[in-house]
Amino acid sequence: MYLSPEVKKEIFESKGKAKSKIDTGSAESQIALFTFRINHLTEHLKKNKKDHSTRLGLLKLVGKRRRLLDYLTRTEISRYRAIIAELGIRK
Repeated sequence: MYLSPEVKKEIFESKGKAKSKIDTGSAESQIALFTFRINHLTEHLKKNKKDHSTRLGLLKLVGKRRRLLDYLTRTEISRYRAIIAELGIRK
């Protein structure tokens, strides 16, 4: 399984705001998780071009990540710039 609980825990610990506990609710940790899943699905679709249900799921994930990034842009632009630089994604 590509997204085991250990992988999720590592993503949330490295990208979350609260360092004392696992931070699953912050926008940064959710964006990092969505980015991990998007990268995995992109690789899957390179091999399986006719998998349209996965393509739909990928588009939904991209939309969710875009909405979270837009939220960060409106509320705290410094957090937005930090997560964009850290994950290497751009608008």
